[in-house]
Amino acid sequence: MRTIALLAALVPAAPAGAQTAVQLHVAPGGRDSWSGRLAVPNRARTDGPLATLEAARDALRAIPRRGPATVWIHPGIHRRTCAFVLEPRDGGRPGAPVAYRAWHGGPVRLQGGRPVGRWAQVSDPSLLSRLDPRARGRVLQADLSAQGIRDFGTLRRRGFGAPIVPAALELFCDGRPMTLARWPNGEEWAKIAGAPTGQAGGRFTYDGDRPRKWAPAQDIWIHGYWTYDWADTHERVERIDPEARVVETEPPHGVYGYTPGRRFYFQNILEELDSPGEWHLDRRTGRLLFWPPAPLSPGSVVVSELEEPLIAVRGASHVVIAGLTLECSRAEGVVVWGGSHVSIQDCHLRNLGTTGVVVDAGTDHRVARCHIHDTGDGGIELKAGDRRTLAPGRCQAVDNVIHHYSRWDRTYRPGVLVQGVGNRVAHCRIHDAPHNAILLGGNDHRIEFNEIFRVCTQTGDAGAFYMGRDFTERGNLVRFNLFRDIAQSIGQRDAFVEVMAVYLDDCASGTTVYGNLFVRAGRAAMIGGGRDNTIENNLFVDCSPAVHVDARGMGWAKFWFDGRDPTLMDRLKAVGHDRPPYRTRYPALAGILSDDPARPKGNRIVRNICVGGKWIEWLDGMDERTVEVRDNLVGGDAGLVPGRNGRFTLRPDSPALRLGFRPIPVDRIGPRPRRPALTLP
Repeated sequence: MRTIALLAALVPAAPAGAQTAVQLHVAPGGRDSWSGRLAVPNRARTDGPLATLEAARDALRAIPRRGPATVWIHPGIHRRTCAFVLEPRDGGRPGAPVAYRAWHGGPVRLQGGRPVGRWAQVSDPSLLSRLDPRARGRVLQADLSAQGIRDFGTLRRRGFGAPIVPAALELFCDGRPMTLARWPNGEEWAKIAGAPTGQAGGRFTYDGDRPRKWAPAQDIWIHGYWTYDWADTHERVERIDPEARVVETEPPHGVYGYTPGRRFYFQNILEELDSPGEWHLDRRTGRLLFWPPAPLSPGSVVVSELEEPLIAVRGASHVVIAGLTLECSRAEGVVVWGGSHVSIQDCHLRNLGTTGVVVDAGTDHRVARCHIHDTGDGGIELKAGDRRTLAPGRCQAVDNVIHHYSRWDRTYRPGVLVQGVGNRVAHCRIHDAPHNAILLGGNDHRIEFNEIFRVCTQTGDAGAFYMGRDFTERGNLVRFNLFRDIAQSIGQRDAFVEVMAVYLDDCASGTTVYGNLFVRAGRAAMIGGGRDNTIENNLFVDCSPAVHVDARGMGWAKFWFDGRDPTLMDRLKAVGHDRPPYRTRYPALAGILSDDPARPKGNRIVRNICVGGKWIEWLDGMDERTVEVRDNLVGGDAGLVPGRNGRFTLRPDSPALRLGFRPIPVDRIGPRPRRPALTLP
């Protein structure tokens, strides 16, 4: 209260219409009894920066404000034991935002964990006997309970079809996530040998005798792609019978059941702590064991604790979060619920248990120029706009770099999830991930100028860009993106697994794919039984095939139309497809049920270039008589000029230009150069 009183006295009431700027400072060495008006303590140490974000927020609440306000957060580690929450009263107004910005001089780290020290060599004979001989003398131990760390979280079932939940305690060393002790190591997998009680029986067998060396344990987990290469889950082991080589899991068991030949690994096993970077925690005693990948320095090991977002913006508007590092938490970095014009910009989000930034409802929010990596789930979620009224959300993810995400849940946790109506994902670079780069649901979104590569690396029947099973999700534009090095992946070492760059799956309709570069992009553009899709003015280089078209609703997927699986029909009815605004915005939808809906009509493949690989793959009786195919240049000398990282351009004499092909603006693809640094007072 003394801080608030001081500020109220120091800041005079502004005359009507004035734009008085308020500036406060928060620093690791500050005090909440100070005013926050000074960047550093005064000589008498009677005033200086505040210590906490909450003190700055509460001080702003007490100050009459008509102009902008900035809270400068100074370099260092700001430990968070709860979410920093901004409510509607904490927002600004048009032209006068409330900003929480990083001060100059070093990284400003909001950290949801705690450092671990007091490391010692493992000397307990009962522990040493359980460690692999290679690990003895290399594995260190620390007592977390003695250091005040007693909430270890809970390992939970998670993955495909399961809700996103906070991670249990994780360990990070030198800013990188370490590996919960597992077998097989690295990216190797074991295989299901058999399912003695059937696919849904909750039991499977394995080959070999590795589990014989493990002591009985209550908290062994398994992670696997149990039946399909696009669905993974983490399951708790209820019992292992090493004699019969049988694993029995806790219900509800692996997603889609256990299928022989599918891949999995065991985790959270002390005896498998046999490689640098692996760790194990005994939750009963708080004893942490760790094989450091390099010599430890003070503060280099951090364990996550916070199970809330580091920052939660609940209904506030005109807020800026800028330049912060958000890290080492079990949940999200930032969550924005409702409100409008919240900007998350120039932030570094890493080592989080779930997702980097979640925007859930509201309008005109923006995630810009952020670097997001090593998240347990995805990178950014934009969920805004009203699908019943088609009112747009106008939220944007722009100029972000997102990579090495989906550490825990490997499928359908994309770099960017976009849902709702009228949002934009642009100028992002998304790479190195097991499954989708962009997962889309809804209407009138723009996906443009993004660079996407080395995604879907562990999965099959997957798309770098994916949407599907909804006739009503129309008006989406995928243009001027570069998809490269997304060739068919090997999800299992002995299996051929197909990956798509743009996957319009299961009757996805009304999408335009225009002006994209597909370079070594596997099955590049797939129309999976949908209608009114346009593949136009794209360049395909060494793709196999460049374009795929099928009529699955008339063949193997006819159960969508005969009542056995009503998903497509239910989604038509859910939005009122035959009433405004849908029948007005998308006239082709109004009479679809009386127009042989299983037949994919209205698709167009025009003015594309295909060099190398294969041109078109037709299935289910589809061909040039059922799809508009014209003015495409296939094979021969297309006049390509190679560029950096697959950025092909055309010579002025390219024959494609005579067919009406328009040059792709390759120089605009990917994150744009950062603007000059903000001038500080």
